[in-house]
Amino acid sequence: MRISVEEHLSWILEASTPLPERVVAVHEAHGMILSETVRSRHPLPLWDNSAMDGYALRAADLATASERDPVELRIVGEVAAGSDADPTIAPGTAVRIMTGAPVPSTADAVVPVESTLSDRSDDVWAHRAVRVQAPARVGTNIRRRGEDVAAGSAIAHAGQPLGAARLAALAAAGAQQVRVRRRPRVAVIATGSELRGPGESLERGRIPESNSLLIAGLLRELGIEPVAVRRSADDAPGISRQLRELGAESDVVVTTGGVGPGRHDVVRIALEREERVRAVRVAVRPGQPQCAGRLSSGALVFALPGNPVSAAVSFELFVRPALLALQGRDDVQRIRVPARAAAGWRGAAGRLQVLPVVVADGPDGPSCVPAVDPSGVSHAVGGHGAANGYALVGADRGDVAPGDTVPVILVAP
Repeated sequence: MRISVEEHLSWILEASTPLPERVVAVHEAHGMILSETVRSRHPLPLWDNSAMDGYALRAADLATASERDPVELRIVGEVAAGSDADPTIAPGTAVRIMTGAPVPSTADAVVPVESTLSDRSDDVWAHRAVRVQAPARVGTNIRRRGEDVAAGSAIAHAGQPLGAARLAALAAAGAQQVRVRRRPRVAVIATGSELRGPGESLERGRIPESNSLLIAGLLRELGIEPVAVRRSADDAPGISRQLRELGAESDVVVTTGGVGPGRHDVVRIALEREERVRAVRVAVRPGQPQCAGRLSSGALVFALPGNPVSAAVSFELFVRPALLALQGRDDVQRIRVPARAAAGWRGAAGRLQVLPVVVADGPDGPSCVPAVDPSGVSHAVGGHGAANGYALVGADRGDVAPGDTVPVILVAP
């Protein structure tokens, strides 16, 4: 009997208890997951400031301004970004002001330099007097203190990832350190007596080993540097030893190969004595055989199929969400987008079909075409290399016709 993808993932996430917290400097936190709410220490902006390079002035002085009869204002100074100057703007006067500079307390509008006439033929900036050719409303081109974020407002919440934009917001809000979950320590074992490393001879029955590179790369795309990457022959006692050793040193061990029902599927055999690890058949294509759970030595284990696309799909569906859950991420699933099938393909009756596709943008939105032959997905490592997404075809949907809309998850880094 097969279980659904949702059932298997739910079981995995229940076992994925968040890792301990640590405090790190904001500039060291990129890619980590926040474990506390962070509030702004001050308003953003900190003060009323100019949104343009131009002139700070009194809007009332421009009530009659026009192209035919511009209003002339006397220049009484300049305020640059970073200046603490607060010159008085009396009626009939203005100051040059740069973008981001504090607006003088007695000014209530900023007119961009492009909308003015200079008193110098060799400079767009006026030196003694500037002429303004149109009225301005009170508040024009002024960023008000606190209009973006009020002091004490939440900037980020526990469970959110710290990408570049969120970290920049935290720094602007005065945060110097943040509390995060530490990244999981992950070990990788690629199994198979048929596997050979770079430069080794490929006699009949031997193939180049690529799964360790695949899984290690997927980990790095999550910001996780694997603590160990190994290759193992089909030796159940040897794999058991490695699982005990790595399970004591790591938070997660990911293996590929040897999880089917065959006599030589040694990872499944090695895991049979692990009481908290279960072997299941999941209603998905590719990636039906799965082993997952917690080793007696401590780590979570994910034993994935050995065919490269099956391993990649299994990582996407089960391992990636678990790694994010371990770090306290509040959303562990990727966003799905609708895409138009530019070519049709056969579905997988009774199973969720996860098909590697090439997604392209077009005038009518995203479209996708299979990156591999849908009838032989699991081993198609060459075609899989061109994929930048997975089309998800439900177990009860059937075949996909050209022009149909299918949900797609984008996986290109």
